[in-house]
Amino acid sequence: MVLIPAVTVIAVVALVIAAVRFVRWRGAVIAAEKAQLEMAQTYGFNPGNIISDGQFFNGSAMSEAEVQSFLDAQGGSLATMTFDTASESGEGLCEDFTGARGQSAAAIIARAGAACGVSQKVLLTVLQKEQHLVTAVDPDAFQLRSAMGLNCPDTADCDPAYDGFARQVYGAAKRYRYYLANEDRYGYRANSLNYIRYHPDQACGGSEVYIENKATALLYIYTPYQPNVAALAAGNGTGDACSSYGNRNFDLIYSGWFGSPRA
Repeated sequence: MVLIPAVTVIAVVALVIAAVRFVRWRGAVIAAEKAQLEMAQTYGFNPGNIISDGQFFNGSAMSEAEVQSFLDAQGGSLATMTFDTASESGEGLCEDFTGARGQSAAAIIARAGAACGVSQKVLLTVLQKEQHLVTAVDPDAFQLRSAMGLNCPDTADCDPAYDGFARQVYGAAKRYRYYLANEDRYGYRANSLNYIRYHPDQACGGSEVYIENKATALLYIYTPYQPNVAALAAGNGTGDACSSYGNRNFDLIYSGWFGSPRA
């Protein structure tokens, strides 16, 4: 008979603790969302919603002809370049990529996006963000070999398994699908608070960001930093010693070419 009240008390205490934790978490979310809204209103960048899922995962955003026309309009050498490509397995994440001799860059971009359900607009934006390949005239071998920055960390050489333009483009599209299928293995998750640093130097700090969708979480897994105020205030320019630019530049490039990524 004594056990019944004790069990009841334990259950009540557990409920109270859970309620307190939820209230604290919800308060932190509200504070983060308020800060993100203010940042979006001031600088046009929302760290919790860099791009919508609908825009990111639209594998039919551009046809091969539309990609080609876009590359032509940008005036870079990529518009006229061709590549001998190998067939690649989609590994259950994407449709397989069929290799061929003399595939145009536009064909590779269009087919990689369609195979993996990733917007060709996103792939073009990342090509520009990582190696300026969309507008580059006479890009060098390294720019083409590391086109999407896939498995090319700042502190080490690129992985030879992803060496080459086609492997970079298709590999990056497939990697986004891998992240989506294995989100619980990574530190950045949608619909939750995430501490995101401003710079590789831990001393530069960071802030709690409420990531609103999966596409934004994937961008942080791929490029794990947010711009600080100095980077945002600089527009296309240089911030301070604690600034990083990857996700800021993704937003600027995409918006400049295709309109709001959050529309």
